[in-house]
Amino acid sequence: MTCEHVPPTPVAPRRSIELGAEEALALLGSVSLGRVVFTRQALPTIRPVNHVLDHGDIVIRTHEGAALTSRTQQAGDPGVVVAYEADSIDPDTHLGWSVVVTGYARPVTDPGELSRYRALLRPWVDRTMDYAIRIVPDLVTGVRLAEAQPSTKV
Repeated sequence: MTCEHVPPTPVAPRRSIELGAEEALALLGSVSLGRVVFTRQALPTIRPVNHVLDHGDIVIRTHEGAALTSRTQQAGDPGVVVAYEADSIDPDTHLGWSVVVTGYARPVTDPGELSRYRALLRPWVDRTMDYAIRIVPDLVTGVRLAEAQPSTKV
């Protein structure tokens, strides 16, 4: 198997601008794909998932047998600690943003809510997803990657 590697085109350094929680959540809500990070067998695990932002909470759909499904079903209050990351960074210019939410994940058990999330959130994988997990943000951080300002040094 041959893998041809094309080196990336160098870009100028980028300026990292901290985002407020409200702006960070608004950006997260503007995309549908992210990554959920949780502990599995005492090690960090990352899964790409699609999501919907609902009144400030992140909701994802899962399936029976998924590690996160069983972890949240076994946890008591306040839930399982997770991180959720979403971004939109241009691969050529390296401009964009990244948001990380840390909070507690719990299964959605109300039949009405489950039905609503099934209508709002279509899984992007070809698999039956009968469960939903709600992530309640505790800490919201984000950065915007912008072009560096020209140096004013003489």
